[in-house]
Amino acid sequence: MSKLHGRGWIAAALALAFLPASAFAQRNEVRIAQQFGLSYLPLHVATEQKLIEREAAALGMADAKVTIATLGSGAAVNDAMISGNIDVAMAGLTVLINLWDKTVGRNAVKGMMAIADTPIVFNTIDPRIKSIRDFQDSDRIAMTAARGTQHHMALQMAAAREFGWEQRTRFDALAISMPHPDAVVALLSGGAQIRTHATTVPFHNMELEDPRVRTILNSYDLVGGRHTLIVAYNTEKWRQDNPKLYAATYAGLAKAMEVIRSDRRAAAELYLRVEKSRLTADQIVKMLSDDNMLTFTPQPNKVMNWADYMMKSGAIKNRMESWKDVFFEELHALPGS
Repeated sequence: MSKLHGRGWIAAALALAFLPASAFAQRNEVRIAQQFGLSYLPLHVATEQKLIEREAAALGMADAKVTIATLGSGAAVNDAMISGNIDVAMAGLTVLINLWDKTVGRNAVKGMMAIADTPIVFNTIDPRIKSIRDFQDSDRIAMTAARGTQHHMALQMAAAREFGWEQRTRFDALAISMPHPDAVVALLSGGAQIRTHATTVPFHNMELEDPRVRTILNSYDLVGGRHTLIVAYNTEKWRQDNPKLYAATYAGLAKAMEVIRSDRRAAAELYLRVEKSRLTADQIVKMLSDDNMLTFTPQPNKVMNWADYMMKSGAIKNRMESWKDVFFEELHALPGS
């Protein structure tokens, strides 16, 4: 954590300390939902090393508990948050923006922190498809959810770039909701239905091990560089009611990012213990060492590229003037975008 970031966090923590007494009816458990993939490695590290529990203990909560749920899509994660079954969600940036848009002026949902910069790539096994211009009505594209996800937005943005703004939804009907692990199996089987997959690390890399597979689209090219893909977010009420758990969760995940950078080999081996993968530790270390493949950082990057598109397309109703609108104050000292 940078010194600037650390000072911003301390100031925010002190501000939380002066919330009304009613806000301190805290629970001792934080329930976190994640999805599949290497992008969620900081949570795996924090869980194994009990980093959130340690940070909570340092704040006087010696009995804090962390419960993890793994869900198949951002839509499922948001359903769990709305129903009150989780406290902190980890999912795609545009999933957060959608939920923020629906809760403005109420119990607002905002980002606790960014988790990972990593691209969305569209891989295909179909030799006919050289670019998105080759998609036909009979093609199907697997993605974690067919609407509202960053994968879906990337497809629309690419269609608008190739065919014009009015054609941005041209390929919406081709999208099929499918968890990443299932989509890898479907793609590599060479079946008739799923021959293209909108995916992320490490599933992208697993697919490219097959010489039949190639990448036809990369989201970094759409927005002009690295962008945040995965974020952690929660409701304003949970933050106010549980300031120590909020602070401990933030600090534990930030510490996990530092742990990964300090020992990528150990982090890779941990990932292989918690998620099934055909990749080797060496291959994962290579991904973790490539900032253009995967970077863990709490700083939100190129949020407004996605938010502006969502506003223009009508996906959200509330205009974001800055990335800070959708993230809590603890991050505002960072040079996000």
